[in-house]
Amino acid sequence: MPRGTSPESLQVDPFLLASRLAPDAVIAYHSALQLHGRAHSLSRRITYLTCTRAKPFEFRGTEFWPVPVPPALRRLPDQGGGRVEVSRAGLPVCVTTLERTLVDVLDAPRHGGGWEEIWRSLESVEFFDVDAVTDYVLKLDSAVTVAKVGFFLEQHREALMLEDRHLQRLEEHAPSHPAYLERSKREPGKLLRRWNLVVPERVLTRAWAEVT
Repeated sequence: MPRGTSPESLQVDPFLLASRLAPDAVIAYHSALQLHGRAHSLSRRITYLTCTRAKPFEFRGTEFWPVPVPPALRRLPDQGGGRVEVSRAGLPVCVTTLERTLVDVLDAPRHGGGWEEIWRSLESVEFFDVDAVTDYVLKLDSAVTVAKVGFFLEQHREALMLEDRHLQRLEEHAPSHPAYLERSKREPGKLLRRWNLVVPERVLTRAWAEVT
């Protein structure tokens, strides 16, 4: 601690703290967007990936929320890759890349802040390495997640300057049967046959953009 400070008065960087809660901790999901400066809204929950049996807790008004590394990634030597180090208070903090974060929040929207927050946050990113996005989503071994990523990229095709090959590669791994954008809620919507994905109208039309 700097001279003249006490444990009670010292301001602790929550991202730095979260990165030290497990030896393999990686800041992820909405917290990664926030750390990269791309989150539409700020959150008092810091989410991190880990293979350890960590438990959530609250400290000085911030929730620290561990999320298990997806099973399909645990057997990989780099746990799927897509990680970078950023500096916080002169110390390294491991965080998922924007490409991996795009996939992760679409895969598990409960950790992304909901569809409006996810869409608004991702739309603030001017460029994604789409090859890196595709390589990573295929590692998750989830056809539904592939469809969600394909839908998002197709919806933003012009802004992201996508090539046909990017979408075609994903299309080859789309579900063979219709699936819902969010499996737990099964919200009705329109079936996008290219992706075999049922997407709610509010997401398809980005209804929240009408209220700004």
